[in-house]
Amino acid sequence: MPDWSYHGIFRPLLTKLSPMISREFIHRGMNTIASLPFGFGAHIINFLGREESSHFLKLEKHGLEFKNRVGLSGKIDPLQTGTRAFTNLGFGFLEIGPITLNPTEQFTKPIVNDESQVIHFPKNAESIGLEKTFKKLHKLKKKQPIFARLVGTENELLKMIQQLDNFVDGYIIETNRTEILHNTQKPVFYAGEVINFPKQACSGIVLEKKQDSSLVEEIINLRKTGFHGTIITSGGVSEPEHALKLLDAGADFIMVSDGYVFSGPGLTKRINEALVDRLNIDPPPQPGWFSYWLFGLFIMIGGILAFIFSITSVILPYDEYFLEMKRETIWVFNERIMQFMAHDRMTLAGTMISGGIVYMQLARHGVRRGMRWAKQAIDAAAITGFLGIFAFIGYGYFDWLHLVLWLVLLPVYIYGFQKTKGIRGTPSSKNRKNDRVFKKGIFGQLSFVLLGFSFVLGGIVISIIGVTSIFVSTDLAYLCMPPEMMEAFNENLLPVIAHDRAGFGSALLSVGLLVLMMSLWGVQQGQKWVWWTYLIGGLPAFYAGIYIHFAIGYTTFIHLLPAYIALGLFVIGLILTYQFFRKQD
Repeated sequence: MPDWSYHGIFRPLLTKLSPMISREFIHRGMNTIASLPFGFGAHIINFLGREESSHFLKLEKHGLEFKNRVGLSGKIDPLQTGTRAFTNLGFGFLEIGPITLNPTEQFTKPIVNDESQVIHFPKNAESIGLEKTFKKLHKLKKKQPIFARLVGTENELLKMIQQLDNFVDGYIIETNRTEILHNTQKPVFYAGEVINFPKQACSGIVLEKKQDSSLVEEIINLRKTGFHGTIITSGGVSEPEHALKLLDAGADFIMVSDGYVFSGPGLTKRINEALVDRLNIDPPPQPGWFSYWLFGLFIMIGGILAFIFSITSVILPYDEYFLEMKRETIWVFNERIMQFMAHDRMTLAGTMISGGIVYMQLARHGVRRGMRWAKQAIDAAAITGFLGIFAFIGYGYFDWLHLVLWLVLLPVYIYGFQKTKGIRGTPSSKNRKNDRVFKKGIFGQLSFVLLGFSFVLGGIVISIIGVTSIFVSTDLAYLCMPPEMMEAFNENLLPVIAHDRAGFGSALLSVGLLVLMMSLWGVQQGQKWVWWTYLIGGLPAFYAGIYIHFAIGYTTFIHLLPAYIALGLFVIGLILTYQFFRKQD
């Protein structure tokens, strides 16, 4: 669940419910998605949130490989209802528990203080018990190290370790009795009072945020005593800056807890992007990016040519050849048919120009810098666009100009695709705080995500209409003529119009995917080029799509309402994200 959906949609609703109900609603819902067969759920989560970690953040410690240094505290999910989902949310490791030998009969409701942004978790360990934990771990497909927090007597700890040892990668215990360490080869971390810390016996220590305590000072003091073991912190992180300070002070790993609830599930991603940003990586230009840029340029040129034709001749000689009729004859029969065709062709032209600009920007600023998300956005949209050519012939008419463009674009795209196969870079971000600029940016991102979804949905609907009924009721009202009369006039006229409709729908779907994926994956603070891509890329499509309707007098409100809504989302997104994309600290 990315921040744009958490803060923009779900959290305002869930705060009306009790903390336990809202927590379980979120965790069970996410777990259900993550449990979809064939890895489909993991792909959905990755598509919406893009939680991959940079390979620069990987590290090995205690014989384990961590994708990054950020983990999740078990306090967030004591019932372990969301563990499967959390494995897909970009964490470097997970803590589960606390685990006790026997289950707790009744769980204490956490007390959430929204004003101070603190969650008061139960002081005594509350657990689903060893048996249920074992069953959950047995079904779990691990994607990162899992540490089990164990609570109990020495004998109970020994029994739990014996049963869990094949399923977890380490333990967190709250006792300084070190005899149990001889019963496992896994790392064991102490989570009690520092004064009682058995330094020589444990692999490291877990420092937990307490009220009015400073984790940074605790870390510094512990390092000053000469301790070189692993330090893990739990809590005290509600924005990336907090995490950076803890790591700078000497912490090896951090676990987010209540800050994860208030800041949102995107906190992990924001911390990792901030860590990448501090590395100040300047990769060499990625081979193949220029081919993708040319791909966008050719689409933009094609759109410009289509725009010129739409405001001059409207139909081309090969259209007349197929129709076996001159354009003048159609003008005389019903001038609104020609105007309607100009309307379809100009909206297609605007969409192509916008799409070409977005392709070029993604290639220049994304793929060139090795951003994997930018390549995948281009690939998904381009392949969809190529497949859309089959929608053009749904009624038996094939546009040869489209074929020429298709043949020009295909080798250019294939070359770029092959050359960028190994791309794996991840984004960086200047974001450090949950300030007003960040919060506005979240809602701006939501606007752009909704805009992308609306384009995708609109493209699908228009494509389906193009290859089925061709017209909607407002079209026929504008034309003042039923399809049967047009078919009687010229039996090839409907296939040409259907071709235009399906072509526009396919182009809108392709560009919609670009906008959607850029909105889901490419919104990071300080990336000014993304804001300019939205602005410059959006203007041609909106101008052509709205202008032509007024130029030909097709101004039915219900017909233009989707365009008005899309324009509103576009403007809102630009306004709310302006400072976010420009802010460098």
